[in-house]
Amino acid sequence: MKKAVITTGSKQYLVSEGTTLNVELLNTDEKTVSFDSLLIIDGDKITVGQPTVEGAKVTAEILDADFQDKKVTSIRYKAKKRVHTVHGHRQHLSNIKITSITSKK
Repeated sequence: MKKAVITTGSKQYLVSEGTTLNVELLNTDEKTVSFDSLLIIDGDKITVGQPTVEGAKVTAEILDADFQDKKVTSIRYKAKKRVHTVHGHRQHLSNIKITSITSKK
């Protein structure tokens, strides 16, 4: 079973074929997207890229193009100073499914 490390949205993910993940929003109208692989694990054989593995691609199908994650709140409070603010944020995400991991060799 092949595994690969991909990077998207300044984060790295360890994926294998059939894996579904929520990644930061991908601004594309296509139904498929491809990523460069930083590392490929194929059984006992490990290929490390510098910075990416040459000829290796990870293709994924976009299941849900744009949805929002759960709300994250941050609170600023200063006792006895009448300072109390609450901020909320919901990150836009894309849901993808890894369809194939290909390498040159």
